[in-house]
Amino acid sequence: MNADSVTPWFVAVGASGAEGLTDIKALLQALPPDLPAAVLIVLHRSWDHISHLSEVLARDSNLPIVIAAQGERFEAGMAYIGKPADHLTLAARSFGEIVDDPHRLHGNRTVDLLFKSVAVHGGHRMIGVVLSGSLDDGARGLAAIHAAGGLTMVLTPGTPRRPGMPENAIDYDGPIDVIGSPADLAGAIERAVRYG
Repeated sequence: MNADSVTPWFVAVGASGAEGLTDIKALLQALPPDLPAAVLIVLHRSWDHISHLSEVLARDSNLPIVIAAQGERFEAGMAYIGKPADHLTLAARSFGEIVDDPHRLHGNRTVDLLFKSVAVHGGHRMIGVVLSGSLDDGARGLAAIHAAGGLTMVLTPGTPRRPGMPENAIDYDGPIDVIGSPADLAGAIERAVRYG
């Protein structure tokens, strides 16, 4: 079988706010530099300010941080983000699709947008990861990944338990495969993509 015909692993990560940024940094620091998967990251952040997310993440990441471009083929061993008003999604044949959203039609549903695209195009070699954040973005998309045969992972909810992205993902629909710290999640991701 031609290596190009094999769908790579995709790890879709969603988070929001300062806590979510901290979690993403911890996850990227715990993932190995030779991870055989493409990591696709969505972080809710301000749309009307210049973003320095790629530089911030690069300081702690073992994987190169790339601002994804329309039609770019996602490669294993890389971590991809979108620009604040351009939403990162996965299209057929492992290519990136950037959803331009100047009028904020997707609002705070950008994690679901990514996760649902991964559920459609991930080819059963997919993992959805919900980290810290408020509201419930990611819950529906994580359920879609589960329904499509992917693995689902969620950060351990804080104490006391309060409504937020991890809690809503756990409570929404279907079992979660792994619940743990960023380091726990990174270990589970590596095991899945190397041996799954």
